[in-house]
Amino acid sequence: MANSARQKMDEVNDPLDAAPRRERSTNSWWRFQRSSDPAEWSLLDERLEFIAAFIRNPLAVGSLWPSSPSLARAILSNCDLRSARLVVELGPGTGAFTRVILERLGDQTEFFVVELDTSCTGQLRRRFPGLHVVNDSAENLARHVGKTGQKADFIISGLPWANMNPDLQDRILDSIIDSLADRGAFTAFGYWNSSILPSSKRFRARLESRFESVRRSRVIWKNFPPAIFYSCRHPRLH
Repeated sequence: MANSARQKMDEVNDPLDAAPRRERSTNSWWRFQRSSDPAEWSLLDERLEFIAAFIRNPLAVGSLWPSSPSLARAILSNCDLRSARLVVELGPGTGAFTRVILERLGDQTEFFVVELDTSCTGQLRRRFPGLHVVNDSAENLARHVGKTGQKADFIISGLPWANMNPDLQDRILDSIIDSLADRGAFTAFGYWNSSILPSSKRFRARLESRFESVRRSRVIWKNFPPAIFYSCRHPRLH
């Protein structure tokens, strides 16, 4: 078992310009290589790291507490990740959603995450060996998706939209539209208590101007703070 795990990690760490192995595609560096010996990570570790990230940059993180598995499962309940070609997560933080996403991916699904916080980036790489983590702003998403040679079927956001100024909201949403497949779907969540804020209402209006279908969920009370999410489909060209 140890030799098998070591072999998988050797494959993950191959340089990009090395001769391709027979069982791997040229884009396999975007595909999560599931480890049979995952890094140990406790729930307390995850929460402490998330709190530390919030203290470093509260506006960028948006909450003092990581999202719950209940919220992750609700968001992904209508996402057929198993048959998707490319899935992207924005703002994974310490990986509360990432773990649930990985459990639902198909064998041929390519997946990467985009995280701006450098400390969270390092934690994600240690927690999920083989996961491709892009340390960049989500406004540059289209450039990274372009490297895969295809559009994303699902883009799942954990970004704090209510804390963003209008220009940043626009730049990220435009990059998301440029990155989605014609039948792709975008999902974003927010906190129920902040839904009355002008920035949250502005975000909802921006979603409706960019997608033909925008559905708001019921309140997910088993999250702290309670949360809602938007399921957006049929992106409009801009």
